[in-house]
Amino acid sequence: MIGRSLGHSFSQHYFTAKFKREGRSAARYDLFELAEVTELPDLIRNTPGLRGLNVTIPYKQTVVPLLTELDPVAAAVGAVNTIAIHADGRTTGHNTDVEGFRSTLQPLLERLSKSDADIRPRALVLGNGGASRAVACVLREASVSDREPRPHHGRPHVEQLDRTVVGVCPLIINATPLGTFPNVDEAPPLPYNAIGPDHLLIDLVYNPEETLFLKRGKEQGATTANGLTMLHAQAEAACGSGRGRRRFPQAHEWRWGVGLLNRWSHDDRGQRIQLPSEGEPDPLAQVEHRYQMAAAMNERMISLEP
Repeated sequence: MIGRSLGHSFSQHYFTAKFKREGRSAARYDLFELAEVTELPDLIRNTPGLRGLNVTIPYKQTVVPLLTELDPVAAAVGAVNTIAIHADGRTTGHNTDVEGFRSTLQPLLERLSKSDADIRPRALVLGNGGASRAVACVLREASVSDREPRPHHGRPHVEQLDRTVVGVCPLIINATPLGTFPNVDEAPPLPYNAIGPDHLLIDLVYNPEETLFLKRGKEQGATTANGLTMLHAQAEAACGSGRGRRRFPQAHEWRWGVGLLNRWSHDDRGQRIQLPSEGEPDPLAQVEHRYQMAAAMNERMISLEP
């Protein structure tokens, strides 16, 4: 796994136990803390036998330009959490956070159902990093209307959320690192007194198992779920990434992938540093369109090389 700080991660323990259970004595799961994502090529070059990597904060988006190709889901979301490293030197980016969050949300969707089938339940997604993009993809797939509190394009920053916004969004998802060990006293600055028994709070953080965000929601009567289900589901999906054989795309196909991916530009803290020109739609609003276009490509890989 690569990331900037990995002291919170359970992944090494999880995969070490999994390899032992499956009798894979030659397999090992290591943690690589990188000061900058640009250290990745040297890491791959200088680590013989490295066959894959998980990617965590803050590199899920900034790693994309360093890869050879993306699978359609990763291209649709615009973020990568798993990298397959091939014998010929190619690197393929995958996004298994989508499958992970889908596994978390599906058993809980009944709580969001409305008597009027024409009314889409509303969700509030906290965060604008790689994980929030996977969340948005799943929400739109499930016909849940999502709102992301960000300071760009007239949308509110999280500190500006009031009781009305929180009250009309029965599903609130924390896709930020707030509350992650060791900073367990942190929580998104929400008006928690606007949360009630009809709310469902999901925190993608899994360490600790009950974050302050979930605890404060539970005190208001809300149903809560942490990130452990997502962690396990995305980890299992990651184990299968890159095993299937897929046809390599033709030149006219990868141009589409590059054109979309170049719209996402962030610094190494995951903050946007290049915005669309005036009048151009926000890339986050196009997740559903990107996902549909990727699916239409018949599961073909999208190359990032000219």
